[in-house]
Amino acid sequence: MEEKRILCIGLVCLDIISVVDRYPAEDTDTRCLSQRWQRGGNASNSCTVLSLLGAPCAFMGSLAPGHAADFVLADLRRYAVELTHLVSHPESSFPTSIVISSASRGTRTILHTNRNLPDVTAQDFEQVNLTQYKWIHWEGRNAAEQVKMIQRVEEHNRTCPAHQRVSTSVEVEKPREELYQLFGYGDVVFVSKDVAKDFGFHSAPEAVKGLHSRVRPGATVICAWAEAGADALGPDGELVHSDAFPPETIVDTLGAGDTFNAAVLLALSRGQRLQKALTFGCQVAGRKCGVHGYDGIV
Repeated sequence: MEEKRILCIGLVCLDIISVVDRYPAEDTDTRCLSQRWQRGGNASNSCTVLSLLGAPCAFMGSLAPGHAADFVLADLRRYAVELTHLVSHPESSFPTSIVISSASRGTRTILHTNRNLPDVTAQDFEQVNLTQYKWIHWEGRNAAEQVKMIQRVEEHNRTCPAHQRVSTSVEVEKPREELYQLFGYGDVVFVSKDVAKDFGFHSAPEAVKGLHSRVRPGATVICAWAEAGADALGPDGELVHSDAFPPETIVDTLGAGDTFNAAVLLALSRGQRLQKALTFGCQVAGRKCGVHGYDGIV
């Protein structure tokens, strides 16, 4: 029987990545070591990783026409990402990120612009045939609309046998109050280090224990903390930890979090226990930090 797809909903954009020896001082002229175009956006990046790990996947997001859109569409197709649910906005501009990547420190600094491209709505999501998917992941963006989408999945799950239910996950990455309503939705909630710090937590164990009361009963909260690894708290209340798996040399950390999320949810979707899924996520994210882009993670 063919494996059902994982659907990722969120942003696709163009990343213009300039690799420099070290981050430049303000008001200076710096020569790049290299420069490249790369498809970006959290949900889009997670689709790339899922595809490379052998999982059938689909992307849902908004698109505006132009050369940048042509580039990212071709790249999505190169990774065999299913694109039925792209929502076109002919009058909008395509979002772009300028990324400064420091080769000496392994950091990335992002300048993002999105002038007028709207996110997908609950009405757009009505067109999705839920029976085609085993897992749907939301990159937290227009949270009020995304809550309505998740509620539609919850209603679907109440009407079908357990083996046909769709699992759900949300990523709360940006420290924005509007996004915090997403804590109460999803089987799995991914919380970023920045959001954890916004709540006053100083480590991943602190964060998952402190935020567990905000997720719905039976849900799992997960927080990755860069070189400190990742921690999770599942329905049984047991704290689970994985160390980080850093490469010998950190080359490119852009998209490491999206890689972690994709690897964890793939492992969970295939029935792996939380500990094994968390470790797998840290391993794949570590491999990603040792290569430019994503193709070297497998």
